[in-house]
Amino acid sequence: MPTAAKLVAALAFAALGYLGGRLFAGEVPEGTPTALFGPWGALAGLLCGWAISGARAGRGYWPALGTGVRTVVTGVFLALLGYSLYIMVLRAMRMLYDGPIEALLGVFDLMLDQAQLLARPEILGTLALGGMIAGSLTEWAGRRWK
Repeated sequence: MPTAAKLVAALAFAALGYLGGRLFAGEVPEGTPTALFGPWGALAGLLCGWAISGARAGRGYWPALGTGVRTVVTGVFLALLGYSLYIMVLRAMRMLYDGPIEALLGVFDLMLDQAQLLARPEILGTLALGGMIAGSLTEWAGRRWK
């Protein structure tokens, strides 16, 4: 059921996802297409904000901080999975895999490679602090507009 808390969570985490995607774009190797990082991060943030943080609003501000970080971690996982699937499909179309199983396993190798690029203090700190702020905003909206 749509609520104000879910809407605020979706918008706040979408903005944070977009910011995280743009920060991540600065870490990838030269020549990597980065146009989709921001929108994919925003989509992952929107979905996770609505489903996770928005659904847990109303439990207090301290739990909202943890829920915000949990939402960010889930959103990062979804964004990495989506990007890795996209790259796998591009590589599969160039026949760089021997079979479908190798291609599916390649997704997880790609996710690990991308996660290593993501593990920068400025990116992780921004996402963690932003998740706590977005979680607090969600809690505030849940209490304000019941």
